[in-house]
Amino acid sequence: PAHAANHRVTGTAFFNPSAEKPCPAPPSAYDSYPPLVMMGSLQGCWYTHIETARTIGGRLYLESGTEFFVGRLDHGPAGTFTTTYTFEAILNADGDEVWGRCQHPIVSGSGTGGFAGATGRLDFKDIIGDPITYVYRGHISLR
Repeated sequence: PAHAANHRVTGTAFFNPSAEKPCPAPPSAYDSYPPLVMMGSLQGCWYTHIETARTIGGRLYLESGTEFFVGRLDHGPAGTFTTTYTFEAILNADGDEVWGRCQHPIVSGSGTGGFAGATGRLDFKDIIGDPITYVYRGHISLR
């Protein structure tokens, strides 16, 4: 709609360093990984539920599922939204990730609070190191 606010989003994320701080325990079914702490345009916690995962030829890893975000956009009102996602990674001979990226379209109608009416998509790129850092960018439209 003409009154929708479009927001470009960028930032980084990392796995929650300790249980309960800063991210609380995951909502039911969103516990496939420790939560990601989101920094930048999105501030909050990102939870994942893996639905499918497979490795092809020992080097290509494919995963898909749903995710749940709890937090804020640019320090605005708190809210939540869910996404679907697809993840692709290249693995080395030991099975460790050497390259990865994922796409996260927001599920229409899933937003609450500050994300009511949210639509959009976020793309993550994995920066391989110790620890792995995730760089994200995308857009969120709010009605």
